[in-house]
Amino acid sequence: MQTITKYLALIVLALAMQFSNAQEVKNEEQLERLETQKEVVKTEEKNLLKEEVEAINKRLDANEISQNEADSLKQQAAEKHALNIENRLAIIENRIALLKRNNSVTQDTGANLDGYVVAIGTSEYNDVYDSKSIYIGPKKRKTPKKYDRRTTSDLVFAIGFNNAIIEGESLNDSPYKIGGSGFVELGWAWKTRVFKNTNVVRFKYGLSMQWNKLNIKYNQYFSEVNDVVSRQIFPVPVKKSKFRTTNLVVPVHFEFGPSKKIEKEDYFRYSTYRKFKIGVGAFGGVNINAIQKVKYKLDGDREKDKYKDYNVNNFVYGLSTYVSWGNVGIYAKYDLSPIFKDQAVDQNNISLGIRFDMD
Repeated sequence: MQTITKYLALIVLALAMQFSNAQEVKNEEQLERLETQKEVVKTEEKNLLKEEVEAINKRLDANEISQNEADSLKQQAAEKHALNIENRLAIIENRIALLKRNNSVTQDTGANLDGYVVAIGTSEYNDVYDSKSIYIGPKKRKTPKKYDRRTTSDLVFAIGFNNAIIEGESLNDSPYKIGGSGFVELGWAWKTRVFKNTNVVRFKYGLSMQWNKLNIKYNQYFSEVNDVVSRQIFPVPVKKSKFRTTNLVVPVHFEFGPSKKIEKEDYFRYSTYRKFKIGVGAFGGVNINAIQKVKYKLDGDREKDKYKDYNVNNFVYGLSTYVSWGNVGIYAKYDLSPIFKDQAVDQNNISLGIRFDMD
């Protein structure tokens, strides 16, 4: 029994010595990594300072600031990054001191790295460390923020009333219900500043889906005979008669209006938030669907007839305009292309509603 106890004691002693040696080796590795981190901190801050100075020089070259202002901004940037280096090195030095005083650190002090490198600051220099690196703090983009972004994009949504301008008839006598006829537009638009140093004129362009619906009155529906489309009386009383076209279009507008210039150290932007703007332009595209639905009762049963492949114009084009305050405005569009290729009476689609540019 005593022999067994001696062997167990020797094994425990050997394991303890091995663990102690391993801990010392691990602490040495952590200390080496923290020493390496010092150089990385200096390199990071110097590169960040270089980027800020380059941005200031661009503003100086563009005559946006004077030489005195540029010198002052550079001085402020240099002082800021010098303090950053001082503070970040102090953090690393404290971690080194804590590791040197303790063979092992069991509390969550941030010094017991367990094979990980903790970098306080940005993560631009990922290639310095292996896959066990952990970064605490804001992640910095590998590419600097663009100083001047002339093109932006946004979602466009519009909804409102739809009708048709009919040859020889006024809107007051329209055969289409005002309340039941509507349009919806959904698309994506890009907006590019036309001039370099002012945002008073923007060119807006994109891709949209347009749905135009006509709710036909007077128990009528569209009938096509020998490729000619006309309104005819339905044989039985109609509960609802609707005609809808679906178009894929490319709208283009010139947008005018004031904007606010937002200037930062390394970039500037123009904002039209809560600003008046007006857009004038046109659209063109193709029709991808046309369908008519007629609902009625026959012998007490509900019926619904669907009519497709009307002789509509394959190509659609027209004029459009909007007047907005911020992201919400009044929107109007008029189709210069007739609804049908051959129709007994010429009629062109017209829409009026609310438009949302959700940038």
